[in-house]
Amino acid sequence: MTYKLTTAQAIVRFLKAQYLERDGKGQAFFAGCFGIFGHGNVAGIGQALQENLDFPYYLCRNEQAMVHTAAAFAKMSNRLRGLVCTSSIGPGATNMVTGAAGATINRLPVLLLPGDVFARRNVAPVLQQLESQSTQDISVNDCFRPVSRYWDRIQRPEQILTALPEALRVLTSPAETGAVTIALPQDVQAEAFDFPVEFFQQRTWVIHRLRADAAMVALAARWIQSAKHPLIIAGGGVIYSGATRQLASFATQTGIPVSETQAGKGSLAFDHPQCVGAIGVTGTAAANRIAREADLVLGIGTRYSDFTTASVTAFQNPGVRFININVAEFDAYKHASLPLVGDAAVTIEELDKLLGAHRVDEFYRQEIARLRAEWDSEVDRIYNRRVGPPLSQGEVIGVLNAALEPKDVVVCAAGSLPGDLHKLWRSRDPKGYHLDYGYSCMGYEIAGGLGVKMADPSREVYVLVGDGSYLMMAQEIVTALQEHVKLNIILLDNHGFSSIGGLSRACGSGGFGTEYRFRDGGLTGAPIPVDFAANAASLGAQVVRAKTREELAGAVSNLKAGNRTSVIVVETDYNERIPGYDSWWDVPIAEVSAMESVQQARQRYAEARKREQFYWPSRQ
Repeated sequence: MTYKLTTAQAIVRFLKAQYLERDGKGQAFFAGCFGIFGHGNVAGIGQALQENLDFPYYLCRNEQAMVHTAAAFAKMSNRLRGLVCTSSIGPGATNMVTGAAGATINRLPVLLLPGDVFARRNVAPVLQQLESQSTQDISVNDCFRPVSRYWDRIQRPEQILTALPEALRVLTSPAETGAVTIALPQDVQAEAFDFPVEFFQQRTWVIHRLRADAAMVALAARWIQSAKHPLIIAGGGVIYSGATRQLASFATQTGIPVSETQAGKGSLAFDHPQCVGAIGVTGTAAANRIAREADLVLGIGTRYSDFTTASVTAFQNPGVRFININVAEFDAYKHASLPLVGDAAVTIEELDKLLGAHRVDEFYRQEIARLRAEWDSEVDRIYNRRVGPPLSQGEVIGVLNAALEPKDVVVCAAGSLPGDLHKLWRSRDPKGYHLDYGYSCMGYEIAGGLGVKMADPSREVYVLVGDGSYLMMAQEIVTALQEHVKLNIILLDNHGFSSIGGLSRACGSGGFGTEYRFRDGGLTGAPIPVDFAANAASLGAQVVRAKTREELAGAVSNLKAGNRTSVIVVETDYNERIPGYDSWWDVPIAEVSAMESVQQARQRYAEARKREQFYWPSRQ
C-alpha cells in the first residue's frame, strides 16, 4: 500500500511519526517547525505544514534566530526533543548557517530544511541562485556542509526514504548529534511520489546507556585510589545524561572536588561541599588553584575547550593523568587520557561501586573546604560592592541571584557576562543555568530564551543580554509576544562591546573600535545616546528603566507578577571588571608593533605561553 504525496508532505508526515525513548520514557521527538517562507519553500514545505496543523508551525523574524531557538529548546530538553527549521533558498538559507554552527559545536539536535535551486536546472539561474562556472551541482546550501553533522540534498522524491532515517539516526545519537541539513530543491518539494505506507508508521529511537569497557573502568578506579589530589571536571554530558544525582553521590562518597565547565554548570548545587565552581579562563579561584596541583583529572562529559583548560595551562602538575568519561570516543581520548567511552550516569555508578569506601585524605578535604569558604566570601564581596550608578556587572548578577527562585532559568551567550556568570552565579538546579558558550554567539540570548521557555513553560526565564548583542538580534521579542511566551529580559547598557574592549586593553590596543561613539577623527567622539528602552517598547515589550540596586531589585520582583515579555534596561560600568583568578587565555599579541603598550603586552604573552602544554604523555 502506498500514499501519493508530495515530497514536502511526506517529510512532514514522517517527522510527526518519530519518537524517542530513554530509560523507558518516550515522547514525540519533534515539537514543531519554525520557518520563514519564500519562493523556495512556500509552495512545498509551507503547503505541507498548512495541511498538518497538528504539527505546530511558528513564524519567527530571522532565520538565524530560529535555529538558536531550536538549539536552546533541544538543550533545555536534554537533547530528547527537537525542532525543525525551514527557510527559502538564498539569504534565508545562509542566514541559518551561523545557527547551524552553534548547534553542531554545542552538540544539539536541530533539523534544517532549507529550500534549494531547481533540481531540473532548465530555468537556472533562478532568483537568489549562486552560479558556478566549474559545476552545476552546487548552491549556497553547500555552506552547511562543514557545520552539519549530516548533510544531504534531495534530487528525487524517493531519496527521502533513505535520507530521513539517516538524519534521525544522527539527531538522536548522544555522540554524533548536531545540526542536520536536508537541502530541498523547490521543484522536488512539490513533486508527488507513491510512498510506502510503512514509511509513516511510528518509529521509536531508543537512547541506550552505553557502558565503558569493564577493564578500563577497573583501571580508572585504581588510578583514582592512588591519586592524592584528584579533580573532577563536570561538562555538559553530566546534565544531558541526567547524571547529576550520581555525580553528587560520587563526590560526597569520595570527597573529590568537582569543577564545572560552562555547559556543566549546575551539575552540582553551588553549596554542595565538593563543588568548587567554574574552571578555566572564566573559573573560580578555588577550582583553578586545585586544578594547578591536580595529579588526576576525571573529565565527565567535557570536550576540553580552551576556556576549560585555560589554553592548556590549567594543569601544571608534571605527573597529572586524565580519565575521560564520554559517549563520544573523539572526546574520551583527549589529553592522552584513560578513555571510558560510555554514558556518564552508568559509568559513575560503576566507578562508585569499585571504589567502595575510598575517600581523599583529610588534609585535602580541609584544603577544599578552605578554598570554598574563601571563594564564597569573594562572591559575597562582589555581590555587595557598591559601585554605582552605573552599577557593576557583578552587582547586577548579585541582585538577580538573590531574587530568582531555584528553578528559574538564566540565559546568556556572549560578551563578558558569560564569564562573570560562570564565576559568580550560584546554581541550585541543573537546568537553571543556560549558556551558549561553545559558539558564544551574539544574538543568541533572546532567541535562546524563547526556546528555553517553550521547552519548559513552568519555569520563569531571565535573559541577560548586553547592548551589543541586543542590537544584533532583538526582534524575537515580537515572536515571544506572538506566541504568548513570557520572557524576562535584563538588558545591560555599557555603551559598547565591554568584553572585547577589556581584551583589547589587555592586548595593548586600548579598546580600539569597541565603544559606541560618534566619529571624531576616529570613533572617539561622544557616546551615541541609544534609547534601548524606547527600542524595546517599540517591539511591544513592557519596559522599565533601573538605575540603582533598589530600582533593579524592585523591577525584577515586579517581573514575576507580569504575564508578558518585559525588558529592564540597566546601565552598567564599562570599565568595571571581575578578576581572572589564576587563569590565562591564549590571545596572540602582535610580535612587532610601534606601540609601546603592545610591545609590553607581547612580552607578558610570551612569558605566559611557556606554561602551555603541547603534548600530554600517555600515563597508561
